[in-house]
Amino acid sequence: MAKGMIRAAGAVVWRGNEDDPEVALVHRPAYDDWSLPKGKLKHGEHVIAGALREVREETGLRVVLGRALPPVHYMRDGRLKRVDYWLAHALDDRVAADGDEVDEVVWLPIEEARRRLTYVWDRGLLRALGAAPLVTTPLILLRHALAGSRQEWKGDDDRRPLDERGRAQAEVLATVLSAYRPAVLVSSHSRRCTQTLTPYADRHGLEVRERTALSESGYDPCEAELIVRDLLTVPEPAVLCSHGKILPELLGMAGEALRGVRTADHTLAKGGFAVLHRVGGRERAVSLERYAT
Repeated sequence: MAKGMIRAAGAVVWRGNEDDPEVALVHRPAYDDWSLPKGKLKHGEHVIAGALREVREETGLRVVLGRALPPVHYMRDGRLKRVDYWLAHALDDRVAADGDEVDEVVWLPIEEARRRLTYVWDRGLLRALGAAPLVTTPLILLRHALAGSRQEWKGDDDRRPLDERGRAQAEVLATVLSAYRPAVLVSSHSRRCTQTLTPYADRHGLEVRERTALSESGYDPCEAELIVRDLLTVPEPAVLCSHGKILPELLGMAGEALRGVRTADHTLAKGGFAVLHRVGGRERAVSLERYAT
């Protein structure tokens, strides 16, 4: 039986001025190559969590993720390998090679880095950097995690809590959302929505702002649109948590307020989220990405 695809994740980590950045390259003695920090996902690991872990392990750097870059595919030992990459802004520049898989980490200007890289697909990622700004501000639209059966719940549906699988999703989201470091958390007042954000909020000492207009029971499209538009003006990354029936409309509202992104057909599974990257306040959208948990 043929084995499945190998999944890996990494980042183009940059520092300095957006107009003249430097990127981090790693040297792997086992292959004697220069590449971008990346590595295979652990079993069951979320791809974003894997990217953060691999960057940290190989370079010692703490980063915040920006927009996704095109995934890379190539054959490895007779199996297809996919590597998902993101832009990642270094929060410090004190690199520390892990000494095992990586013995050297260097910061290089883009053109010099392109010449140093061993693999053509890595050089292609650096060419993709100029397709959009390096610095973007994300608005994350999140569907609440799993909360059992609506039909089997006997009480007020707004009080229906996350089930065991949903609580596990919320813990994963606490790590995954940390990749973007959102400082503003807005949620439907429904318990399953606020519980989805609670692990992340607790880790970072943040408040979850509850809004009835974002709930199924109290949905108000006019007020909801005001909430979305307000979040598109805040300078910090933000999260909005709501319900599967409402989120496509909220994404549409965001799309109407921005230029440069299509929001159609972006349904989300429970615990899934969309990341809308924008620049210039709410002047222009750069990309819209969708992820499961």
